Amino acid sequence: MSDAPLLAELGWIEWCALPSLGIPLLQAKIDTGARTSSLHAEDLEIVDQGGRHVAKFLVRTRKGVYACECPVKDERHVKSSSGHEELRVVIETTYVIQRVRWTIELTLTDRTTMRFPMLLGRRAMAGRFVVDPSRRYVCGKPKRKFKS
Repeated sequence: MSDAPLLAELGWIEWCALPSLGIPLLQAKIDTGARTSSLHAEDLEIVDQGGRHVAKFLVRTRKGVYACECPVKDERHVKSSSGHEELRVVIETTYVIQRVRWTIELTLTDRTTMRFPMLLGRRAMAGRFVVDPSRRYVCGKPKRKFKS
């Protein structure tokens, strides 16, 4: 796998993986209106491990529930599309779509009321992709699981 090519095409929803978190497959809404990418996180707990903060949380998808653990990169105030501001934990992880792999920042939040467990925002896509909002699953469904 290589770094993302410039200006590959995506639809408004795509299959992806977060192999560093142990999530082999999930659906992400591709949202050019959102600056920040976010991931559904349940039972979020921040623990101190050897002097660094680590986020422990569950990610629930249609394919299963995954127990995840990742160092905390930051905490930021994020304003939702409804105008509600929330302080969120930020992590950095590997994102894979089709055969393209790169590192992105994700904020962790409760997306229970949302249709998809992940939202890929424009910071993560900048200079890599163009989005055709009339299409979905342009990249297709992966035929294999991704390695971390």
